[in-house]
Amino acid sequence: MKTSKHSSITEISFMIIVLFTFFFSFSSIHAQESFKQFKGKVVDSNTNRSLEYANLTISGSHIATISNSEGEFILKIPDSLLNRMITVTYLGYYDKVVPITDLKAEKNTISLKESIEKLDEVSVLTAQPEEIIRKVIKNRKSNYWEDPVIMTAFYRESIKKGRKYASLAEAVVDIYKRGYSSVQSKDYVKIYKARKSSNYKRLDTLLIKLQGGPYNNLNIDLLQNEAMLLDEGVFDNYRFSFDKVINLSNRPVYVLNFEPRVQIDIPLFYGKLYIDKQSHALIKADFSLKLDNIEKASKFFVKKKPSKADVFPIIANYQIDFKEDNGKWHYGYSRIELAFKIDWDKKLFNSKYYITIEMASTDWKYNLDKQSVKYKDRFKSHQVLQDKISGFSDPDFWGEYNIIEPEKSIENAIKKIQRSNR
Repeated sequence: MKTSKHSSITEISFMIIVLFTFFFSFSSIHAQESFKQFKGKVVDSNTNRSLEYANLTISGSHIATISNSEGEFILKIPDSLLNRMITVTYLGYYDKVVPITDLKAEKNTISLKESIEKLDEVSVLTAQPEEIIRKVIKNRKSNYWEDPVIMTAFYRESIKKGRKYASLAEAVVDIYKRGYSSVQSKDYVKIYKARKSSNYKRLDTLLIKLQGGPYNNLNIDLLQNEAMLLDEGVFDNYRFSFDKVINLSNRPVYVLNFEPRVQIDIPLFYGKLYIDKQSHALIKADFSLKLDNIEKASKFFVKKKPSKADVFPIIANYQIDFKEDNGKWHYGYSRIELAFKIDWDKKLFNSKYYITIEMASTDWKYNLDKQSVKYKDRFKSHQVLQDKISGFSDPDFWGEYNIIEPEKSIENAIKKIQRSNR
């Protein structure tokens, strides 16, 4: 069996070490504009079920946000765009267009109607799963951004010990992202605004620190990091099968299942790929890392740990969504959910830690003159965001920038952490 010449695992690295704190300051480079804020919820029109990670975009602009895991959203709209429309999209549902003038400041409910299409025999006979994947790889350059862009994104990482939050960090970042046809240049991240709230007492003598921050989310872009899945060894390593056809923006989307053919030395993935039937663009992927051999899998995640503890991954789930603009797709949102079990020598009970990392593109512009970031101003892939920031108290910290609405559990955790620290 062939394997990729690169590791198929994302470059997520954790350090389990003692905390060191550094000071970091910010200088604003973004123009300020007055805006109005709208809050609401996206739900299923029949069941009233919350629709998590629905996409909300202002027409005629690149400004967007997504709903959180409870379907709730915050959307900040510049005054100059208040006469526009908002398009709400969710995979498997019909799009909905809402005039901004119809929205209230709070408690808006946007209902979407489900659209499921049955997979017809013609689709099965005319397009086999492996042939669809070949077209995804072949059409990558024509379906995705060719030119570099500067993207504004909201990033959040949280750490829980058991059921209790111990650490939360958020940031607005500028991403200098290469085009999808480029393999020479790299993506660079600059932190614009950031804040954290941490209660290290809850972590006992153990501190989990996440290296790389936003780079982890960028690394699961399957169209730019081909070594994860869509490289030259994809058919030797993976088996594909049809699931169903669903709707996105009134267009049919193939849903393909994939799984490893056999277990090899490098842990592989399994999950679902969502592929536009017409253009063969990959528009979404939900997948997990097979953890049959947790000892081998742990080596890909844990960089440093105490000598008297064993650290094993027990959950590794990934999600990436792409957005479409004028026929070109690009990175929209990604989420990583990880869980680790720590077994201590001479301790009766083990500990479990849960890490969630998410990032959403909220605005972008073409970087046609190929602006870059000075090395000293870049956030480095080996750095820890928690080490670079402090404070979580300013309610107007984000200003006009769109963020992902915090979940209720996170809001409550922040309040508890702040009370504990005081």
